[in-house]
Amino acid sequence: MPGAWLILPTFNEADNLENMVRASLPRLAEAAPEHRILVVDDNSPDGTGQIADRLAAELPQVEVLHRPGKQGLGRAYLAGFARALDGGADLMMEMDCDFSHDPADLPRLIRAADDADLVLGSRYVPGGGVERWGLVRRALSRWGSMYAQILLGLHLRDLTGGFKCFRRQVLERLDLDGIAADGYGFQIEMTYRAVQAGFRVVEVPIVFRDRRVGQSKMSARIALEAVWKVPALRVRGRSYTF
Repeated sequence: MPGAWLILPTFNEADNLENMVRASLPRLAEAAPEHRILVVDDNSPDGTGQIADRLAAELPQVEVLHRPGKQGLGRAYLAGFARALDGGADLMMEMDCDFSHDPADLPRLIRAADDADLVLGSRYVPGGGVERWGLVRRALSRWGSMYAQILLGLHLRDLTGGFKCFRRQVLERLDLDGIAADGYGFQIEMTYRAVQAGFRVVEVPIVFRDRRVGQSKMSARIALEAVWKVPALRVRGRSYTF
């Protein structure tokens, strides 16, 4: 099986990181004997980076990338992708560090990549769903995905989710330096670029559970960014070349 790297961006995840790493490693091993977890920490003031360093010293499959400060989720993933590509990864996975995404789903996403270039963990296909969300958040999430679907002409159900598995060829071909969005917009842009480039994208059902510990990193600014950047993405996409 190809080597799989799980990229975990962190900012103030001291209460979650160790449990997430220890829960994810055996799941990665089920589907990818060659595997690695890359923690990308944005100089968390709560000591997350030190916990990551301790885990890396103990566990040979764990690596840490320290960044000087909080620069956004999209920038963290792009830095992680660059390191994983340099490290020879064949598959690169996105996942939240707060247990909103279930590590038990990792093998299913990895196996789905046998027949796809990009696998989306989807809340909005049959078998998927969300738990511990209020009606307003549910409505905003569904509206955000439908808004992007309509404006970008995509038939994928979950465009704002952050549980994904990329084949190496996708990230090598996309202009990662040209990715402009962050947060929800970043997730939409990465998937849209992959579709525009002709890659096969599939959705695998997952259940998203709101975090129990710590504070969400999403904000109104990040959500609004996606609203105005999606139309701009479509305009730029018409002349996007590789």
